[in-house]
Amino acid sequence: MSSKQNVMPIAGILSGALVWGLIWYPYRVLQDAGLSGAFAAMVSYVLALLCGIFMLSRARQSLRQVSGWTVGLILSAGWSNLGYVLAMLDGEVMRVLLLFYLAPLWTVLLSYWLLGERLNRYGYAVMGLSLCGAAIMLWQPQHGLPIPQNLSEWIGLSAGMSFALSNVLSRRAAELNVEAKSFSVLLGTALLTVPFILWQGGLSSQWQMLNAQAWLILALIGIALAATSYAVQYGVTHLHSNRAMLLFLFELVVAAISSYFLAGEAMELRDWAGAMLIVSASLMSGRLHRQE
Repeated sequence: MSSKQNVMPIAGILSGALVWGLIWYPYRVLQDAGLSGAFAAMVSYVLALLCGIFMLSRARQSLRQVSGWTVGLILSAGWSNLGYVLAMLDGEVMRVLLLFYLAPLWTVLLSYWLLGERLNRYGYAVMGLSLCGAAIMLWQPQHGLPIPQNLSEWIGLSAGMSFALSNVLSRRAAELNVEAKSFSVLLGTALLTVPFILWQGGLSSQWQMLNAQAWLILALIGIALAATSYAVQYGVTHLHSNRAMLLFLFELVVAAISSYFLAGEAMELRDWAGAMLIVSASLMSGRLHRQE
């Protein structure tokens, strides 16, 4: 692919990274107003589906040939997005995000398994750096193990695994066009909110919390999600999965700045050390497709 042809996929992924580095904040504002994360996610993703209705005709044509890869994409992308939102609501933004960004580790393994992409020395380096970074950041002396500290961090870790899987499956599901992939991501997230909402007691109490300000925030989130879902799917479809992961690192920059100024969160020295190794692993993943 020429450098000129690279511009649109790269721009698509960077726009997605910008939105996802900031989107935790309006969801926290909605939670402070009494809306649960699952309910806010459901409404915003349904609105995103309505905003993306222009994709429906082309998506329907492609989705006539639904395969197991399509179902896997819907579920993995759905949990990646919903898990990200739920983890960000109560966890420390950068710790959750860094656990999410262990995704290069899972991407290396899944790309080898599902796409047949050869694992070279850089692949082993990515795995080693990711694991060392996670171990440093998550080490708990009282347990003698590197494990997440709370439920939010566990959710962030699982969302990162799902993100890596959806990234790989987006390329593996070759029968789907970009519109179908984008529509599938939005649909999967909206569907996966249902069991959480039912577990929390249903919709009735949540609807009563909606006011004009909440609707405005949800509508803006929906518009942003519809636009970036298409842009990101276009990007990951036209770029190698590990190169796409490299570009998504821009989200870490956005989240670090926004979490400091909007939430007053600052990382500890140990977190910074682990972060450097995880980021290095992601940077290293950009070399996975070069000739040795």
